[in-house]
Parts: sequence; C-alpha cells; structure tokens
Amino acid sequence: MNIGILGLGEGRSTMSAVLQSNKLQLKMVCDMNIEMCKRRAEEFNFHHYTTNYQDMLDDVGIDIVAIYTPDHLHAEHVKQALLHGKHVVCTKPFIDDLSKAAELLELVEKSSKRVFIGQSSRFFEPMKRQRKDYKEGLIGELITIEAYYHADHRWFLEKPWSLQQAFKWLYGGLSHPTDFIRWYLPNIDEVMGYGMLSSNGAKGGLKNPDTMHFIFKAKDGRIARVSGCYTGPVQPATRDSEMSCILRGTEGCSQGDYMDLRYAVTDKTGEERIITWEHKLKHYFRFEGKSHHAGEYQNYLEYFADSITEGYIAYPDIKEGIGTIALLQAMDRSLQTGKPVKVDDILAEFNLLSQQLSA
Repeated sequence: MNIGILGLGEGRSTMSAVLQSNKLQLKMVCDMNIEMCKRRAEEFNFHHYTTNYQDMLDDVGIDIVAIYTPDHLHAEHVKQALLHGKHVVCTKPFIDDLSKAAELLELVEKSSKRVFIGQSSRFFEPMKRQRKDYKEGLIGELITIEAYYHADHRWFLEKPWSLQQAFKWLYGGLSHPTDFIRWYLPNIDEVMGYGMLSSNGAKGGLKNPDTMHFIFKAKDGRIARVSGCYTGPVQPATRDSEMSCILRGTEGCSQGDYMDLRYAVTDKTGEERIITWEHKLKHYFRFEGKSHHAGEYQNYLEYFADSITEGYIAYPDIKEGIGTIALLQAMDRSLQTGKPVKVDDILAEFNLLSQQLSA
C-alpha cells in the first residue's frame, strides 16, 4: 500500500520503517519546514517531498496518510485525510480536544476508511510476547496491572516547546503506561491521582507536573496503578527499565520491559523464564541510540496495512483512541481537583457516552 507521511520530526522513524518494509511503499512526505524536508531527503535518499499538506491529500495514489504533527493539529489533519478518502495512522495521543471526537467518528462511519492510533509501545517485542502469553492463559485470570514510565528526560528541557504551558508529561509520557492499562482493562470507571513539579523540573522551566502516581478502578472492580517521573536519574538498565508493564494473574505473573528487550514470566506451571531479544536491536533502534524506535513503527504500520487488505480491525482504532483520551483527561482533572474522577463524566460532557469506546 502507498503511504504519505505528515510531520518529519517523529516522522523520521516512520520514514525508516516504511522504506524497510515490503508491505508499504513511501509515496510522499510533508513538513511545513522546507529545511526539515531537505534534511530527510538527504538522510534517506527520498526526494518526493512537499511543504503543502494539500499536495498529499490530492494525490489519489496515496492509500494511507500517517500523521506525526503536534497534538493540537491531529484532529484537523485526520479530518482532512478522511474527507479525501485516505486511511489514517495518527500518532498518540490521538486528539487533544474531545469536542471534535463525534465529528471524526461520524466521518469514519461515512467514509468507510480506517483510523489507527500509533500506540507504539504495544508493538515492542517484550510487550507483544506478554500479550500473546496472556491471551494463551499462561498467567491465568488477570488480577491487577502495574505500569510505569520513569525516565531522565531533562534533555527535553532544551526543547523550547517543552517549557510551554500546553506541554504536559501526562500526555507526552504517561500516555504509554496508561495505554497498557487500557489494553488489559479497557473499562476503567474511576481514576485518582496526585502530581507534583519536582525541583529539577521547576528549575528547568517546566510548567506542569513531572512526577505523578495514579490508581484506577475498572467497572468490574479490578484495580491498577500507573506512575511517571521524568526529570531525575534512573536505575541502571540491568536493574530496572525506563518503562515496564507487570501483569499479576491468578496462576502466574509477567513483566515486559522497555526500552530493554527483556521479558520475564512465571507461568501457571511455576516455570520462571527471562527472555531477551538482543538480536533484534537493529530492527527496533536504528539511529541516535534508543531515542527513535523505528522498529515498533514498522511493526504497527505493517499490522495496519494487513488489517486493510485482510479485513480485520487494527487496534487501537479511533474509538479506543478516543476512550484513552477521555481517561487521560479524567486523570488530568484528578490532578487539578485532588479528587477521584469518573471517566463517564468526561464522556458525558462531550456527548460520547453512547459510543462503544473500548476494544
């Protein structure tokens, strides 16, 4: 399938992913910054670029538009792609304004085109194996989930946009472990959390919390927790990973680590295993150490392409993406009020309660 890529910052990983895929062909790339276009053209020896999104929309040979622009632009960019008959991949978080969700849902219904949310961490090797083992019943019935993302991202403070009032680590970072919760417990009823701006973050100029802890309660009564800390040192990778998802079941337990290609499981037979995939390092991380994870992008783009040609739904789809944004906004409100927040209350405010927003 032919694909066009909008936004060549994060879209750098996507260019690498598509150019190394045998299921997709890169047709055009677009960025409003001509120098960025030229830089990527030289880096990848791909010279079909434009600074005008309309050029991509008007190209009838493009089947899929992949969107990697700033969050506040996602809704309009997705809308225009759907109106021009394109399937859509949109990076997480999907949209930042739930008032636009109903219109996008209607457009998908009318156009019969698909929208897929690029929640990349689901497509990392340890998380793929963890999901497979869970679906096969290796740990029994799920009791609870613990997920976290703890990283020394003080280097982000050198980016001017990270110091703006609009930037929140809740959406930019904590959305990853929160997605793990939604993956296994899609029907979250209520969330409660606390956050703070650390002395490191305040000194660096951040405006919003960089340290957060949340507790979730699902509609079936099960609970989960998520935490994020972003402007302090971390443990050595041999001791801990920056991001991790722990599933505790009735008969076993598993843990998928990120960015380390490491997975641990105690299965229902009592067998304990630690599995690694060092031989896949070059697939997942292709440039600048581990700051760009193109392998996950290739995994999910090929999964999405297969879903179109084979006729199945690729998750997270648009409904699941909107549901995750509603949860993140409930988390944000809990930080502001210091009280538990019902996810349905957020959905009701935007007339989305009637939608089935879980996978």
